[in-house]
Parts: sequence; structure tokens; C-alpha cells
Amino acid sequence: MNRDNAACETTDRRTFLRTAGAVVALTVLPVRAEEAPVRIGLTPVFLDDQMSFLSQWRRWLEVKLGRTVVFVQRGSYREVMDLLRAGKLDFAWVCGYPYVLHRQELKLVAVPLWRGGPYYQSYLIVPADDTRTTTLVDLRGKVFAYSDPDSNSGYLYPRYLLTTQGENPANFFSRSFFTWAHRKVVEAVGIALADGGAVDGYVWETLAESHPDLTRATRVIERSPPLGYPPFVARADIQTAELARFRTVLLEMVADPQGMDLLHRLRLDGFTPGQPELFDEIARMAARVRNP
Repeated sequence: MNRDNAACETTDRRTFLRTAGAVVALTVLPVRAEEAPVRIGLTPVFLDDQMSFLSQWRRWLEVKLGRTVVFVQRGSYREVMDLLRAGKLDFAWVCGYPYVLHRQELKLVAVPLWRGGPYYQSYLIVPADDTRTTTLVDLRGKVFAYSDPDSNSGYLYPRYLLTTQGENPANFFSRSFFTWAHRKVVEAVGIALADGGAVDGYVWETLAESHPDLTRATRVIERSPPLGYPPFVARADIQTAELARFRTVLLEMVADPQGMDLLHRLRLDGFTPGQPELFDEIARMAARVRNP
């Protein structure tokens, strides 16, 4: 019932408003300006309307947490991790690779669910008109695009794959470069700026829905096994109650209409608490690359 209708049905509007305010106070936490803001680190979101999306997500989180929320965006996972480890962030959405590298300094908060599970894959792609390349090894001596040196899907996995086949990732390609965004890997391969590239399968599949012209210019030649989806983590000294509150808010997004809309825009099904063991395969790959 909206307030205009309610006013017509009560003889004391002020009493109604006081009562309604009390009810709202029970369900929505007020933003307490005197508390320090919740600082959340992100790498660039690939959505076209990322500023609008982040603004809406921030406001939703503020209502649920009862705290001011600040999104801190940086261009690489390493920059976000440095801020988190220095105590300049409270939480961050990072890749599984930096998580396993610094697991002792972080606390796992929640893991997104995509297509029903907390997993995703690395996709190895080539230009669509390259009909001869069928495996990563076929790209020997070619130009290769990575996304980020701390990306599991966009860096670690292809190097791990080469290592397991007795190749040296350092000199296998004639040249390699970083695009610093998974979408830009797709774009670089699509226009043949690179002969191949490694990309987050979730990003590729989402672009296939929103920008099919980009993914149609590429062809997937290999997919990794399912790996732990990039998680939300917290700095090691975060207060237990603060971590629990943020985790609960993420887990309950699916039960809130606006939260569900935000998840839909991210093409996610929700969040799960997750377990550190979910990332053991990534840790094993990292160890193999370090000690071939």
C-alpha cells in the first residue's frame, strides 16, 4: 500500500507515518555516516553500462549493510591485491590465481555461481578465419594475447598447459602481450592483432550474448577443466562480524528483487560461501608452472 492510499484510509496521517517509519527501520539498515565506509576493490567491469551498474549496486549494498560503500577500481589484479594486503581495502573481487598465491593473507567471503555452479573455464581462442589451428601447440612462434599476469584463465592456464606438454612458455610464442581486460583479448584476436589468446570463458559467453559480433570474430579451440570462479575475499584482519554481514548480504541477493536484477545483469545465479579447496586445482597449476 502506498502512502497516498494510506492517507485516505487513516484519520491521523502523522500516526501512520510514524508507524510506517518504524516498520521500515526493522527491515532496512540506515546508512551511518559516522562509520568508516566499506571499501570494495574491483578490476574494470566489462559491462557497457558499468558506471550505471556500479552506482546501483553500491546503493543497494549501502541499504543492506547500513554503511557507506566505496568501490575502488584499478586496472590490474595486482593493484587491487596490493591495496587489500596493505589494509586499504576491506573486500575485493579477485581472480582465483592471486587468491591462492596470497591465501594466508586473505579470508574467503563468497564465490559467485555461474550456470548453476561455482566454476568457470579458460577459453583459448583464435581468429574465426583461422581454420587450421586446433590446439595451443599449433600457435608456436605466433603472437599471443594474455589478459593479466595475475589472471588464472587469461595467463596461468595457457602457461600451465604448455608446461605440461614440455614447452617453455617464456619463449614458445614469437611475441606476447597483455591487454589488461578479457574483453580486449577477444577484440585483439578478433581483428588478428594476435594469432591467439586466453580469455575468461564467462566473459566470452557473456559477450556472445551481448556483443555477438565480437565473439563471432573468434573461435574457441580449447577449454580448460572447470576451475574455481573468481571469489570475493577480505583482508586477513577484517572483523568477524563485518565479514559475516557482507557474506550474508551477497548470499541473500537472490532473495531480493533488486539484488536478483543486479545478478541478472552480471549473468550470475547468486553466491555460495565456497570453500578454499575449490581453488586447489589452481594452486596445483601455479606450483607446476613455478617448478616445471
